[in-house]
Amino acid sequence: MGPNCLTYLQEVVDSGLTVDMIGRFEKAFADALGVKHCIATPGCTPALGVLAAAFPFEPGDEIIVSPITDFGTIQGLCLENYIPVFADTEPGTVNISARSIEACITQRTRAALVVHKTGIICDMDPINDLAAKYGLFVYEDVCQAVLGRYKGRMAGTLAQAAGFSFDSEKTLGSDTGGCVVTNDDALAETLRFIGHSRGGEMAPHFGRVHSALGYAYRMPQATAAITLGQLEIIQAQVEQRDRMIRLLSGLLAEIPGITPLSIPDYMDVYSCWMAGFSIEPAAFRCSPEEFAQQLAAAGIPGAGQGRYYLMPAACAFLQKRASNKTHQYAMPPASRAYTYSGDNCPSAQAFLQNFIRWSSFCEKYQPEDCELAASIVRTVAEDNYI
Repeated sequence: MGPNCLTYLQEVVDSGLTVDMIGRFEKAFADALGVKHCIATPGCTPALGVLAAAFPFEPGDEIIVSPITDFGTIQGLCLENYIPVFADTEPGTVNISARSIEACITQRTRAALVVHKTGIICDMDPINDLAAKYGLFVYEDVCQAVLGRYKGRMAGTLAQAAGFSFDSEKTLGSDTGGCVVTNDDALAETLRFIGHSRGGEMAPHFGRVHSALGYAYRMPQATAAITLGQLEIIQAQVEQRDRMIRLLSGLLAEIPGITPLSIPDYMDVYSCWMAGFSIEPAAFRCSPEEFAQQLAAAGIPGAGQGRYYLMPAACAFLQKRASNKTHQYAMPPASRAYTYSGDNCPSAQAFLQNFIRWSSFCEKYQPEDCELAASIVRTVAEDNYI
């Protein structure tokens, strides 16, 4: 925890809740990223939800989304009656690409929401070039990649807008919290109007009129205080994560049958939130699930598979809506029939069947911790080789 967290919390209390801690955090985070606007929210799901609500799109319009992610990535799209279309990941990876996005583009496509899963940043230059070709809005889910760097540029500054998470388990962890960042003045104004002001504006001789359906997604003052304190120490923590995940990945790569997540050459800083690797099923007499269970028993915290990250399979309500042609899937506004299952994204589905991760990757890791983690993986592997 940042050493000034308690100081800032006390300031909130001493002011009688009148200090503008939210504004201070927003300015500090915008300055840290080098962007014009930061709009603070109570969490990452509200951040991406406010972005979805701010779009001028119509029900039934399509948003292309990464398939390996969390439900919070798509919740806002569904509430606004847009249709999430899941692009497949590149084989052997957790992320989508310009190639897989282009395969999903139709006349109803309006935007692409790219997720930097585990902290590995998508290759954004080709994605932005593709978006310019088709006139698409591109935004980032940076909940697991705060202060990561792509070709010298920070994650969250690589598209037209981005959503962040400051939940307690995240790299820049507060009690909860999130935000949207953008350089677009008009979008920032709309985000505050929709997300903070509930779509309300004052009419002469009447008072507040809600001219748009809005939300009260404002970050609490205490959350802003903690997050501001955390921001002051985050840079060194991310640099440590980058060093340690590169060390751990190298050690894991030496173990037969084990393939760590590939770290792209274009990533200057890997702000790793989740460590993981794939196993070669033919090399072991146990299943990936059993392998993960043995890792957890041997001391890897939270070791598991996370197959539920495959959104087209995990969001059963989407398949129900699509098959019943209800909500946005009625025709119209939908222009065609949709189906959702893991088979929509065969590369992502195949990847997650053999992928093992532990719950989070910590800035407190030292080289000896990485060596211990690798030795545990090696021991479990050796116990299960065919």
